[in-house]
Amino acid sequence: MSNTNMNDVFIVDAVRSPVGKIGGAFSNVRPDDLGAHALKSLMDRMRSVDPTQIEEVYFGAANGAGEDNRNVARMSVLLAGLPTSIPGATVNRLCGSGLEAVFSASRAVAVGDLDVVIAGGVESMTRAPWIVLKPAKGFPTSHEQMWNSTLGWRMTNPNMPSEWTVALGEGAEILADKYSISREEQDEFAALSHVKAAAAWSAGLFDGEVAHYPGVTLDRDECIRADSTAEKLATLKPAYRPVEDGGKVTAGNSSQITDGATADLIMSEE
Repeated sequence: MSNTNMNDVFIVDAVRSPVGKIGGAFSNVRPDDLGAHALKSLMDRMRSVDPTQIEEVYFGAANGAGEDNRNVARMSVLLAGLPTSIPGATVNRLCGSGLEAVFSASRAVAVGDLDVVIAGGVESMTRAPWIVLKPAKGFPTSHEQMWNSTLGWRMTNPNMPSEWTVALGEGAEILADKYSISREEQDEFAALSHVKAAAAWSAGLFDGEVAHYPGVTLDRDECIRADSTAEKLATLKPAYRPVEDGGKVTAGNSSQITDGATADLIMSEE
């Protein structure tokens, strides 16, 4: 049965850090500190809101294996100096984790469970740790496998069909094949994305939403290449499949590995 008595949901304000590239400006900043900064910056802008009114913080985070400390939403609340009465929930839908957090918050407000919520997300792909499984018994004499938790599946179940856990880049190759997306189209789209982002920054379109991190010199998103062109991107080799096997996905037309945080204040109309 559907609930016809749904509340109107409003995003009242939102802030984000600039986006840092892997090993870049935020490489020395812990993810929980990035998350805390987003929360503090949001509340500094919304001084008319009593922090004790906040009923929940939802954060998306795809890793959680390191300094995220399992529940980075709760850790960020505490580090931000917000009331300890505010609970935090961290959700994971991999690359869609931040959006999932916003969806979770908006649904809770829509059905009347909550009235004042913060939702957003944080990720430090730079600081994602190496991880090692515990040995089956003490004092092993064999070598152990170390996994980099920055990106991709790790420690997959051997019963899982390999085609279900392909790398992100191979997934993009599969989709490009399925929907007949050419290398040229991908390069053109990527180049135009850089050009548009650079123009938007220069026009000041992001100034109202960005909260700069103290002590970090980063005036705009670090990953933008304003001089990118489809012709330059065309010179890059495919990163996942060789050219002779139809490889189209390169470092230049792929999503970038980044660090950053965001926080949105979501309320019911009442």
